[in-house]
Amino acid sequence: MNEAERREIQAKIDALPVGGITMKTINGRKYPYLQWTEDGKQRGRRVHEEELEALRAGIEERKRLQALLRSEPVPTSVSPLQLASAHRTGDALRAFIRPVLGWRKRDCFAVLHDYLYGDLHDKVFILYGLRRTGKTTMIRQAIAEMDEAMFAKTAFIQVTAQNNLAQLNQDLRALERHGYRYIFLDEVTLMEDFIQGAALFSDVFAASGMKIVLSGTDSLGFVFTEDEQLYDRCVMLHTTLIPYREFDRVLGVHGIDEYIRYGGTMSVSGVQYNQPTFATKQSTDEYVDSAIARNIQHSLRYYQYGGHFRNLYALYERNELTSAINRIIEDINHAFTLEVLTRRFRSHDLRVSAANLRRDRTNPSDILDRVDSDAITEKLRELLEIRNKEEQTVAITDVHRREIKEYLDLLDLTFDIPVIHMTDFNQADSRTVITQPGMRYAQAEALISQLIQDDAFRAYDLSERSWAVDRILTEVKGRMMEDIVLLETQTARRDAKVFHLQFSVGEFDMVVFSPSTASCEIYEIKHSVEAVPEQARHLTDEKKCAETTARFGTITGRYVIYRGKTQDVGGIRYLNVEEYLIALGR
Repeated sequence: MNEAERREIQAKIDALPVGGITMKTINGRKYPYLQWTEDGKQRGRRVHEEELEALRAGIEERKRLQALLRSEPVPTSVSPLQLASAHRTGDALRAFIRPVLGWRKRDCFAVLHDYLYGDLHDKVFILYGLRRTGKTTMIRQAIAEMDEAMFAKTAFIQVTAQNNLAQLNQDLRALERHGYRYIFLDEVTLMEDFIQGAALFSDVFAASGMKIVLSGTDSLGFVFTEDEQLYDRCVMLHTTLIPYREFDRVLGVHGIDEYIRYGGTMSVSGVQYNQPTFATKQSTDEYVDSAIARNIQHSLRYYQYGGHFRNLYALYERNELTSAINRIIEDINHAFTLEVLTRRFRSHDLRVSAANLRRDRTNPSDILDRVDSDAITEKLRELLEIRNKEEQTVAITDVHRREIKEYLDLLDLTFDIPVIHMTDFNQADSRTVITQPGMRYAQAEALISQLIQDDAFRAYDLSERSWAVDRILTEVKGRMMEDIVLLETQTARRDAKVFHLQFSVGEFDMVVFSPSTASCEIYEIKHSVEAVPEQARHLTDEKKCAETTARFGTITGRYVIYRGKTQDVGGIRYLNVEEYLIALGR
């Protein structure tokens, strides 16, 4: 690129809007704001709806052109920096950020952006979460947004287990002397003495005007650090939870079934990304081991205070921690699959399915009229229970289970969805959801694949076996879709209480209760592309609705969430599941 071309691009950049769009919540509603830095101060204004799209397009074009200039840098002199740690500045840093130019950003990127460009001082930024959830990509994208002045003051340091705080202290002082103000330290928890000395970053360097971003996969290490060292001197951003709307928008992979199969990491086949993390049982097990089990092992190895997770430390010392964590995660999935298999396959559902198959225009079949579904279900249930017992090679006590579950909650890997029983409000109940659906589905699918190889199961003819497997996987997807909708509604609707409501007979898959307005919405969630009146039978049950109104206020909406098109059927609003989940982020 010659100088004239550079000047032409710079002129275009100067004519485009500066800053970035962030969402602010006011009185429970989200509003777009434009924020930018002017004369060293943070400025902002409310963005009107009619200008939002054009403004976003202009900002994105400005960033694209700025990135284009950076990708064709003017030759620079060799950096005089002599650091002990592996680092990137100048042209090496340009090469590092180049692969992510044009990649879409996660929703939580705005939190990192606000820290870098805002007036917040004396605090470090902690970017943490499980592997392959976009931490390093977010750092590269943040650097790619910088203008030339900020970029010249930016350094990226790749920390290794061979580094220590003494070395890093010297490196940061050298960077400070050379005028660097934006420092990104990746995998900082790999240092053996990080947890004990992390206050160095906030008390010395952030206090002197540096913006320090610490990132890594060791979530427990960062939590220990906040508790023991950083206290209120840090901003923490967790990347583990990746909702459907981000899977759809950022990765460009659409459809709830694709999310069920592969969701949970930012590594999905398609534009911009690699092969799926959860494509096979082997790759899923490797991820569980490397991203979860080794994570907690690392923290316990270096953490010197014995109060946290002390029972897990005993397992770690006996080299049984990885096995125990894998066992708990598999137990969650086994219990989930057992529930799918033992749920009563309601006669009306079977009847509707049988009728649909009989009159199918392309491939009519009477298989559901002949199959002994109860016998197949019972056999699979028995096999699964036997397999579950055979795999219990590690004796895990309740205290181990409690501490592992506490850790999985801390990772944002598991959430508990409340289950309220209309017959007994004092009965505390919940169901555990694994927030990485691809991990859950891969393990359930592999377990079922092994079960169908059993000799007793093979005694059934091929059509019956195929039907059984199809039914199980459809039930798995259906239950997972319920959990996904419940979880994402729970995390998005902070103004309401979200739960599953169980009656003496029947249930509402989801209730969204607003205490402030004494009202609620009731939902059924179906893994179906067709709107069938039977799907709404509970929503129109006068007795159930009267009991719900007495307890949770006026029913303001009755909905079926399914995979078909959004429409009204018989007074019930049918909502497309993908559209519903995407709208939760607005």
